[in-house]
Amino acid sequence: MRAELYKVEGAGNDFLLGIGEWADRLGGDAHLVRRLCDRRRGVGADGVIALSALNAHSIQLRYRNADGSVGAFCANAIRCAARAAVELLGLASRLTVETGWGTIPADVDGREVALTLPAPRAASVEPDIVTPEHLSDVRLTNIGVPHLVMATSGVADLDLATIGPPLRAHPALGPEGANVNFFEVAADGVIRMRTWERGVEGETLSCGSGMVAVALQVMASRGLREAVVAPVSGDRLTVEALGEPPDCPTRLTGPARIVAAIDVSAEFLATS
Repeated sequence: MRAELYKVEGAGNDFLLGIGEWADRLGGDAHLVRRLCDRRRGVGADGVIALSALNAHSIQLRYRNADGSVGAFCANAIRCAARAAVELLGLASRLTVETGWGTIPADVDGREVALTLPAPRAASVEPDIVTPEHLSDVRLTNIGVPHLVMATSGVADLDLATIGPPLRAHPALGPEGANVNFFEVAADGVIRMRTWERGVEGETLSCGSGMVAVALQVMASRGLREAVVAPVSGDRLTVEALGEPPDCPTRLTGPARIVAAIDVSAEFLATS
């Protein structure tokens, strides 16, 4: 297989995607991942995707966060990998993706990619965390990776750089912490949300598994089976409950785009 590196993005969550030799590099070299993901001295990305074709209907995805740590699951990365598998590798538009969370079915329809996700690993719980008064309905759930979810008003006005880090690493969440998702339901019913992501240690323009975590909580409280979620990127994604929320499988549908092919210089690769 040819060795190529691409920039891809799913609803504003951006990644470097490697196939062939580049997949081996991204999957195995945490130091290189950190350098490439640096937004000033590298290419810039929230994480990297090592993509390998298993057969005409199946791919394997290995994911690393921007800090080089291994991520068991990233829904937006999976959607990007599925589109890349169809357009770059010529695989079938209905395929399965092998991830650290298990096998995820994906359907690619042009720029729209839908994933069928398992139910949360366990029922959501209310962690022992004292939050400011403007934050409520605090729940901890696991959509492949742990997510702390909380409602607020004026989500666009939150100072995530101040409130995000201590919540992300709160002792009640365990030694690895969790992604932190803040949301409000707008008058039109659209869920508007922001995420502070571990592994990036900053706010991202969207978080796929975070959108599912938030949507399940909202659907459960409002008796819904479908929700539209708008992350900071301005994209709109749909989460469908495939059972009774919040402890059910879901279908996440939204855009995934191939941005550019990247030719990394030999000088960059030779730099320690």
